[in-house]
Amino acid sequence: MLRKPASSERPQHRRGKPPVDGGSSSGAGGFSRYKFIAIIALLVVVVMAAGWNWFPEAPASQVAAATTKNERFLAMPAAAGAQPAAAVLPKDAQRQLLVAQLEQADQVLCNYVESTRYPNSSRPLSEHPDQVYPNQPVAESHPMRKKGGGTDKEIQIQTTQSRVYLAAGEAAIFTIKATDTSGKPLALSVDKAIARGLVYAGGRETSPVPVPMSDSGREGDAIAGDGIYSGMLAPAQTGFASFNGTIRTELNYVVNGQTGFVFFDVIYSSETPAVWSGNIRESTEGGSLRFILKANVNTPGRYIVNGRVDDAKGKPFALVTFNDLLPQGSNDISLTVVGNLLRDQQPAMPLTLRDVDAYLLKENTDPDRALMPRLEGSAYVSKTYPLKTFSDAEWSSEERSRYITEFSKDVALAKSALLQFDPEQERKPLPQSECSRNKKPKN
Repeated sequence: MLRKPASSERPQHRRGKPPVDGGSSSGAGGFSRYKFIAIIALLVVVVMAAGWNWFPEAPASQVAAATTKNERFLAMPAAAGAQPAAAVLPKDAQRQLLVAQLEQADQVLCNYVESTRYPNSSRPLSEHPDQVYPNQPVAESHPMRKKGGGTDKEIQIQTTQSRVYLAAGEAAIFTIKATDTSGKPLALSVDKAIARGLVYAGGRETSPVPVPMSDSGREGDAIAGDGIYSGMLAPAQTGFASFNGTIRTELNYVVNGQTGFVFFDVIYSSETPAVWSGNIRESTEGGSLRFILKANVNTPGRYIVNGRVDDAKGKPFALVTFNDLLPQGSNDISLTVVGNLLRDQQPAMPLTLRDVDAYLLKENTDPDRALMPRLEGSAYVSKTYPLKTFSDAEWSSEERSRYITEFSKDVALAKSALLQFDPEQERKPLPQSECSRNKKPKN
């Protein structure tokens, strides 16, 4: 999954020798290409001297029509109010075109305003369905992949792994079971499971590590004898203790006398760039709800922190993110739920911050991150606040203001063009886009 494909080399010609193309440009007994070119040139001169017209002129009407069409095609785009191309259309069609242009400009403006009401650091969790429960096992189902090649569609293999990214000291649990196409369990036995670190050119290889798999109800297996084999990979307790990167576990199994295989990949971070310290606290500074976490940073750099916020009924509500540079030492990390998101969504109070994950972003290296220990499950429960505590002001920034200004200019130009064409429109409601028509009024 994460291996880099081997680079391919293009065939190279020897320096000083042209590529073989089936013939020589000249040679003893051969026909020189220079002679050929000279003969062609002589034929052209003879034809021109004879006055032959191989390209007869088109009728004048066709030339004029083509010239007009080309000039119109090559002309620079006109301002919205000019509409030179629309002038050749019937009046009703011209008006429809101008209305469509206004609606399109309004749609672009409205969509941008609505999509940037909240900053990237505080978004509805419904926009990120893959981030709602990041610590749930990753489950897959596929036909049996046979060791010798090919698949057996009559045998379905179901696997799970509890983690994809592993921080220092964390472990991953793998499971596997087999069923037929109707879902009936099939007897499965595990031959072996071997974990290897994937390294690239110049990387230091690690010794393979066996991963015990069993259906005994121990070492990661939930229930003994249920036909589900489980195994645990704890890199810190093996030869991977100082390894950074992808660890691949290849599992060989047998079903109905056939040998199959599956891969489990995890990305392990053996270094700990920072650790959480102290208690989480909250603040309503600036009309927003802030969860303030404290971290002791060992390695300075850019840290990415993600947290999930649920309402009092357990409904996923917001994804809050921190993305900034942190110096070495003790630091406060603020995960903010902006006020207008609270006012718009009106979640049931109090709010719960849960499943916080964080990492140091690393550039030009693989893996591209060093993980902090995750805060799994509920990390903090807020106080109960009335909604009027929070600001209903939309998020603003220099970039957002600049884009809104430019999109508003487009709307104004399209409106001016429509009113210039149809002054009666001044007495009627202006056409609106679907976005504007469905826009919810502010509280």
